[in-house]
Amino acid sequence: MTRSAKLRAMLLSDRLEFLMEAHNGLSARIVREAGFRGIWASGLAISAQFGVRDNNEASWTQVVEMLEFMADASDLPILLDGDTGYGNFNNMRRLVRKLEQRGIAGVCIEDKQFPKTNSFLNGERQPLADIGEFAGKIAAGKDTQGDPSFSIVARVEALIAGWGMDEALRRAEAYRRAGADAILIHSKLSKPDEIVTFAREWAGRSPIVIVPTRYYSTPTEVFRAAGISVVIWANHILRAAASAMQSVAREIHGSETLVNVEDRIVPVAEIFRLQDADEYSVAERLYLASSGPARAAIVLAATRGRGLEAVTVDRPKVMLPIAGKPLLRWLVDSFKKESINDITVVGGYRADAIDTAGIKLVVNERYAETGELASLACAIDALDSDAVISYGDLLFRSYVLRDLVESQADFTVVVDSSATAASNRTVRDFAYCSRSDDRGLFGTQVLLQKICSAAEGRHASAPAMLAPPAPAEAAQGRWIGLLNVSRAGLARLKGLLGELRARADFDTLDVPQLLNALIASGSRIEVLYVHGHWRGVNDLEDFRRATDFAHAQTPLGGGPGADETGD
Repeated sequence: MTRSAKLRAMLLSDRLEFLMEAHNGLSARIVREAGFRGIWASGLAISAQFGVRDNNEASWTQVVEMLEFMADASDLPILLDGDTGYGNFNNMRRLVRKLEQRGIAGVCIEDKQFPKTNSFLNGERQPLADIGEFAGKIAAGKDTQGDPSFSIVARVEALIAGWGMDEALRRAEAYRRAGADAILIHSKLSKPDEIVTFAREWAGRSPIVIVPTRYYSTPTEVFRAAGISVVIWANHILRAAASAMQSVAREIHGSETLVNVEDRIVPVAEIFRLQDADEYSVAERLYLASSGPARAAIVLAATRGRGLEAVTVDRPKVMLPIAGKPLLRWLVDSFKKESINDITVVGGYRADAIDTAGIKLVVNERYAETGELASLACAIDALDSDAVISYGDLLFRSYVLRDLVESQADFTVVVDSSATAASNRTVRDFAYCSRSDDRGLFGTQVLLQKICSAAEGRHASAPAMLAPPAPAEAAQGRWIGLLNVSRAGLARLKGLLGELRARADFDTLDVPQLLNALIASGSRIEVLYVHGHWRGVNDLEDFRRATDFAHAQTPLGGGPGADETGD
């Protein structure tokens, strides 16, 4: 069916149909994805997105240009709110031709004088068009249309203007006789009394369309019982967008940072999806050279979790529920937002309980007697690209991973320089770096010199290969458990891991000791400083605070929810 035929079918359907407002290509695509079968191209919403009043301040050619984008973005039939037809019968004829050329399914015109004013702005003081003149405009449009399914809906404003029910019925009948395919009867009352009365008196002479903006609390069953054909939800996409934009703008202005909103609005990737960027990517692969290597991730998730035995009887730590979804899913979603889709999770304890959606699961069968490097060794050989190695018990704000994967170094670690990190009771991975974080190190390279556990302290002794001498000053922060490795660095990492496998104590080694071994072998590990904005889950108190932290990422209006929110 053509779009115009689809709209005509909705008008003539024996069931109640719905049109949802849209005002540009993006909102048209959102309406389609929500499941609606048709679009109302609202005059109020289109003029508002131009930033002008609903008084014909946007020209009809500007409106038609916007409709072209909407038609391209969605295959749904579009009914244009055509105000008064933008002039006399001749303007109406040209409008119909231009709408048909762009695949618009129909137009609704109202019986007021040009230029119009929105019906809810002193509607009772607005003059109505002469019945004969308006009927002639309808007839001109019908005579002009080339597509027999193109629909012209006549909007009756008599009730809005206070002219009464008899005048509304008289006008509707004149417009029906002139060729209108449906009657839109409008009311400003907060109850549907006028609409129901009109529908009863109209007695099904032609389809009735309504716009329940004012009488929004009316149960939809009332409209069905009254024999209404189409309900238009007239401006709610626009109003929802305005509310969200106001909230975000106020928050960013007040805080002078994006950190507090980034995780509570759709990611840029969602905008790309709505723009159909995937189609472009397919075409790019067809017509352009490859755009670079893929990226992978390894998540170390073999442990049950010391201090969490009470809540990990039947699942590993990574499957603990955090604000409505498993801890592992927060990590996987974070990786996928950065287009890291090759994700390997190394399980161990209750690996059978790990949700494998979107991941590859490998199992360290000796998890109970081995450490982190043994788990890493289960997955590292299959890697052949840039990769992120992560502990499985992490939550962090999205910018942390984004900045990490943008690093050009062969090895990069994330170090938290906040006082909260240093004083946390579960800290073990103290990071000693070439420079402290003065919160202004943009563009200045900082290198990792050593990682020590709390038990080791800053003067700990260890085999020379694994632990270079500790600096004299205190640690500069805490390694949070994120390591980025370039493809070139991966070759070195695999080689070193092979050497460590030959050691008698390999089963006891952890990732910090691997990092120290890299440094001892001459590799440079860059430091990406953060100041809070993450949380690990090491015991029951961490588990509770992780839920608060996750809730702070959603929805708009929530405040900071954990100790480690940074500043």
